[in-house]
Amino acid sequence: MLNCAGRGLDLSRPIIMGVINTTPDSFSDGGTLYRGSQLDVELALTRASDMVMHGAAILDIGGESTRPGAAPVSQAEEMDRVLPLVERIATELDVVISVDTSAPALMRSAAGAGAGLLNDVRALTREGALEAAAATGLPVCLMHMRGDPGTMQSAPSYTNVVAEVCNFLQQRIAACEAQGIGRERLLLDPGFGFGKSVEHNLQLLQRLPTLVALGLPVLVGLSRKSMIGKIIGRDVAQRLPASLGLAVLAVERGAAIIRTHDVAATADAVAMWVALNESGDK
Repeated sequence: MLNCAGRGLDLSRPIIMGVINTTPDSFSDGGTLYRGSQLDVELALTRASDMVMHGAAILDIGGESTRPGAAPVSQAEEMDRVLPLVERIATELDVVISVDTSAPALMRSAAGAGAGLLNDVRALTREGALEAAAATGLPVCLMHMRGDPGTMQSAPSYTNVVAEVCNFLQQRIAACEAQGIGRERLLLDPGFGFGKSVEHNLQLLQRLPTLVALGLPVLVGLSRKSMIGKIIGRDVAQRLPASLGLAVLAVERGAAIIRTHDVAATADAVAMWVALNESGDK
């Protein structure tokens, strides 16, 4: 059981994390929650409520686009995008709120606003992030990324992608433990699409049990990723069937949390895997 600011998250079965981007430029849903140049918090709250109703146990709120080539945003702007929505969701919905950020100040403020999980694509490598995450007392998801969003897809290269991702995450686990963030507060994300080619992503998915064997819950985000478009030639709006297939393949290989833009369909697909997997236990 993962303690998310007093809410217990049962990871004995795979669970669904719904993505809510408060950005104007994220690759899949950027700008869809805006009215003109302003984030529509009421519209975002409606989407959040719909995701919870359809099976999301976690909502992941992000205020900085990390798509390939994305430009960084200021910490102040990121906080302005994220915190009002975190506060509203914490007040009105019974769900674990994850904040997708690398910004130390936002980590601290989000914890005070009702967040229950920190999800950092930079694995707490920014200055002050380890200290901020430790101070919140919240669980943290550590993700692997080669480079940064602006450059990560410029000819990524590995000698052994699975071994290198595992080694990086083990180093970050050690750094967290040295800062007082115990293993019981940690989750891992191999970072599909973050500084990886299509072949790298396929190798990571195929050998996901190697990452699971590190002994911490694994979060997987494959929803609508560009690897799907490169393999089957579909644009973002047409990638749901392949995303569902990848979600089931990930839970089959041990993923504990599936991060998705399409909560209802993904929850249904995962529920069928759970039913099949548990049928042999009866």
